[in-house]
Formats: sequence, structure tokens, C-alpha cells
Amino acid sequence: MKIVILDGYTINPGDLSWDGLRALGDLTVYDRTEKTLEETVRRIGDADAVFTSKVPITEEILQQCPNVRFIGALATGYNVIDCKAAAKRDIPVCNVPAYSTPAVAQTAFALLLELCVRTGEHSEAVHQGAWTACRDFCFWHAPIMELDGKTMGIIGFGSIGKAVGRIAKAFGMKVLAAGSRPTEEGRAIADYVELDTLLARSDIISLHCPLFPETEHIINKDTIAKMKDGAIVLNTSRGPLVDSEALAEALRSGKLAGAGVDVLPQEPPAADEPLLHAPNCVITPHLAWASLEARGRLIDITVNNLKCFLEGHTVNAVNL
Repeated sequence: MKIVILDGYTINPGDLSWDGLRALGDLTVYDRTEKTLEETVRRIGDADAVFTSKVPITEEILQQCPNVRFIGALATGYNVIDCKAAAKRDIPVCNVPAYSTPAVAQTAFALLLELCVRTGEHSEAVHQGAWTACRDFCFWHAPIMELDGKTMGIIGFGSIGKAVGRIAKAFGMKVLAAGSRPTEEGRAIADYVELDTLLARSDIISLHCPLFPETEHIINKDTIAKMKDGAIVLNTSRGPLVDSEALAEALRSGKLAGAGVDVLPQEPPAADEPLLHAPNCVITPHLAWASLEARGRLIDITVNNLKCFLEGHTVNAVNL
């Protein structure tokens, strides 16, 4: 079996191993592939199995690569793959669910704690001599906010949302959830409420819902208007869940006290991305999923997906 990885660098820049896939066939790994029809077709060639993270796999590509029998998404999301076109050819598209839950939950709180305490900002000030020159034994550049007693609203209460809710409870926070069907496990963590109630009552709103047409720009001018003055918005899910200009304007006006985002509508962002120039906005470069442990789990599940397919019992298929 010929196996091709189209864009393996972000998953494994050299600190992990592809040997599990290599044991299943003749493996070729490309760090990056230009997102063009010609380049993608050339790279796939006569491969039987192809893996992609961000390189689109379209109907036209599949027409020109008739040997493909298996498509693997090197991620939980699979919107870059034309699943219907694959299904027409009886090609399973298999994703990697739930590998990044601890890492994303941890990053959501890393962003939140930076907004609450400004750890990085104060550390930089100390290194630049501000503490040495201080007349007092301490200083701070912005009010420090405690999480204890605050309310966190979580939109999208799947595995990651629940993990974030558990951490919030450990900080002494009240947790509200919206956007997911209630479960007994969820009720042990949060109170399920309607979205408008969550927006009105939450001090911090954290997004963990998938990107669908109905959730695109779920944070927009109108939903921001329903939030508490001084609320904080976190997005470690999908960039297009947020209307960047509306969020940036809310930060500039002071309607919102801060935002922490790990994702943006365009990645890498354009120089004129509104949130790059908004005050009180902490931005990380889509790294929430990328702990060594999470990427190791991703590769392990990827290997198992292909192994199970070869053994005749496909797992994690999203299109068949």
C-alpha cells in the first residue's frame, strides 16, 4: 500500500515518529503541499491512502487520483475534504476525535488567566526594570481579577466544553452551558440554559462548538450587546465563530474587558485582521491542540484508523 501525508509538519515537526504508518505501507511524508489542484494531484499520485490536515481534497482531485481507497483527516475537523465525493467512490473519510481535549481546555485557561493577571505583561515589565525602579514593594498595571465566584458560560458542551467546565468549577466558578443536548454527565458540571440567558449571566464566555452555518458568527454585534459589560470572550474552537470586527469594536469601546483567542477566521491572519489591533486581546497561533501528548495521541489514532480499515472494520468514518 502506498501512503501519502500531504502536510505533516505541524503534526510532527520532528519530535514524534511516523513509524506506525510506515509499518503499514510505503509512506511518503510531505511537510507542506501547495493548495493547488496540480500540486495535490502530483503529490497523491497513485497512492492508496492519503492523509491531510489543511490541504483540500476535492471531487476533481479524486477524479484524477483513482487509486485512493482511504482518506484520513489529521484532525477532528474534516471540512477540507469533500466527504460526499469520497462516499460516491466508497472511500471512507476517517477523522481523529477527542485527541486534544486536555490540551485545548488547558489553553482556554491559559488565555483566561493571562487576561486576569497579565502575567506576561508584568513579567516583561519586571525584566525591563520597572520593579527595580519601583518606589513600592509591588506594582500592577491593570486590575487583577479573581475567578472564584464568577460565572463561566460555555457554548458547546461536548468533551472539551465539559473539560473546561470541570476546571472552572475547580476555580470556584459557576458554570452555564448552551448549544448542546443535556446529559447527566453535563448536569453534574453545569446548568443548561438558553443561549440568551448564558450571554446575559456570564462573566466569561468560552466557545467550544463546531463550525456550522448556524454557528458562524455566533459572537456578533447583537450577541455581544446581550452580554454583561466587562465580560470576557474566549475562542479556542473555530475562528469563524466570531465576527472579528464586532469583537474588536466591543474591546475598543470597553463593552468587553478582554478576549482570548487561539483561532482566527483566516489563518495565518491578514495584516488587517481587526483583532490584531484591538486592546486587551490575547492571541495565540492556533496552538491549543498542539501539545506533545495530544499530537502523539493524534498519530496513534491515525495509525489505528488505517490499520482497522486494512483489517476490514473501519472506525471513525464520518461519511459512510
